[in-house]
Amino acid sequence: MYQKHSLPLSKRLFDIVVSGLLLILLSPLLLLVALLIKLESKGPVFYYSYRVGMNYHIFKFYKFRSMRTDADQLIDKLKHLNAYQKSEDKTTHIKPLNRERILTATTAEYRINNSGVIVEQSYENEKNNRANQAFVKFENDPRITRVGRIIRNLSIDELPQLVNILIGDMSLVGNRPLPLYEAEQLTRNEAVGRFLGPAGLTGLWQVTERGKKGVDADSRCNLDIEYAKTYNFWLDMKILLKTPLAAIQHENV
Repeated sequence: MYQKHSLPLSKRLFDIVVSGLLLILLSPLLLLVALLIKLESKGPVFYYSYRVGMNYHIFKFYKFRSMRTDADQLIDKLKHLNAYQKSEDKTTHIKPLNRERILTATTAEYRINNSGVIVEQSYENEKNNRANQAFVKFENDPRITRVGRIIRNLSIDELPQLVNILIGDMSLVGNRPLPLYEAEQLTRNEAVGRFLGPAGLTGLWQVTERGKKGVDADSRCNLDIEYAKTYNFWLDMKILLKTPLAAIQHENV
């Protein structure tokens, strides 16, 4: 049975105090960014989407809008740019379902479904490929506005999540909460562990792998699981100290 996890009281109190102070201190910057976004393009200043956090809790996740207002509708058209997408397995080897094939197939070699008999290795390749595509990241994303590119490179677009932290949807440090369409693809037993840790503004992946080329979805998921299993006050402090440098991106994703 799935057992829900809860934040330690000390971590929750730390989140409330720090996020509240930061919202007050950064209010002039937040107002300036809101004005620039409004002047550049029509549409709301803030963007929200439903995200999946700790214990599969679904909540409204806030950011400064850095993209065109039709960005979500363009995802399917841009899937070929996904930095996490691996090449598809072209050799699925689905063979016609017939009596001889059923009698001679072994569980180690084949899987049988309504379409026919598929080679076991090809089935596993397809399953892993679907899991790897759960994370979406576009290189040189054409959906981003000019102001949006600046605030994304400096991670300023993430600052409205301080409100999410203050009200308890997220923590300062944790695993990035996933959009629904990404979370629903992480159904492997190994991937469930990432949802046992808190959703966070920054995290282990952000300070160790962000901006590196060739980082695949499995590596990211493994780091999320590692944090969920080992997080503590001192690890959080270490991640927070590394965050300012990691927040300045040099990649257009």
